[in-house]
Amino acid sequence: MLDEFVAIALAPRTVAAVLTGIAAAATVFTLVQPLLEGDQLAKRMKLVSDEREQIRQRERERLNSRASLRVEPKAYMKRVVEQFNLSRWLGTETAKAKLVRAGYRGGGAETAFLFFRLVMPIAVTAVALFYLFLLEVLDQPLMVRAGLVLAAGFFGFKLPEVYLSNMTTKRQAEIRRAWPDALDLCLICVESGMSVENAFRRVSLEIASQSTVLAEELALLTAELSFLPERRVAYENLALRTGLESVKSLTTALMQAERYGTPVGQALRVLAQESRDFRMTEAEKKAAALPPKLTVPMILFFLPVLFVVLLTPAGIQAYALMQ
Repeated sequence: MLDEFVAIALAPRTVAAVLTGIAAAATVFTLVQPLLEGDQLAKRMKLVSDEREQIRQRERERLNSRASLRVEPKAYMKRVVEQFNLSRWLGTETAKAKLVRAGYRGGGAETAFLFFRLVMPIAVTAVALFYLFLLEVLDQPLMVRAGLVLAAGFFGFKLPEVYLSNMTTKRQAEIRRAWPDALDLCLICVESGMSVENAFRRVSLEIASQSTVLAEELALLTAELSFLPERRVAYENLALRTGLESVKSLTTALMQAERYGTPVGQALRVLAQESRDFRMTEAEKKAAALPPKLTVPMILFFLPVLFVVLLTPAGIQAYALMQ
């Protein structure tokens, strides 16, 4: 019975039908997804508002010598994490920093990360055992299949970190694209007489249409500047959440300006120009790397067609003369 099931599952017609169904589902999902996403900007700004309210509540409770308000994670995740003490065995400071840079904040995000870091290796290992030992998809020796199962378990353990790394890369790329424009807007606001807090608040509203992630971070910076006892901590938190050298340069310049009384506008002007130069340099690097990347596709796809177009008439004429 099992052999018949495996034979049917691995039949070319079954595989073709499954792949066709997946392609059709992916096409439908791609077409329908923009209609189902809704207003991402409104959702992110609501999250920023909630985060600001949490900061306000935490500061009030700190002044009243009470415990700070925490966001409670899902009950079953929290129960598993506390029962197995995963924060001790699987939690690291590096993972916490990655969560913040990926846009996940609070105790609930850390609990979910620890939960999936425990569950994913078990799930991936179980799937590998099912396919390699029960279905016997690969006709390999026992040691090879055991090694593949161990590799699958290690991949499942690293899968949450890979996901966080991808999310961090996307967020940083979005912030990096909009950062020079945000600095220009901030420079205009500061030179017009606004304070730093009001400038960042205004920039967060104006830059939201271009980068919701950057608008969210600037709004959180504004909230922390308003409620944290030390402004330096707010600037350091911004650099920690983004993980970008350009943002760190801005926070360092702002801290030095507040400490030594140096002009903020001049520092913003220099940083904005450096950010634009860096963005132009990156664009030039990508443009310079394009010809080598196009070499292989041209050899594989363009040149054979060109040879067919050029040589086919000559071949037809030569064949006619030989007749």
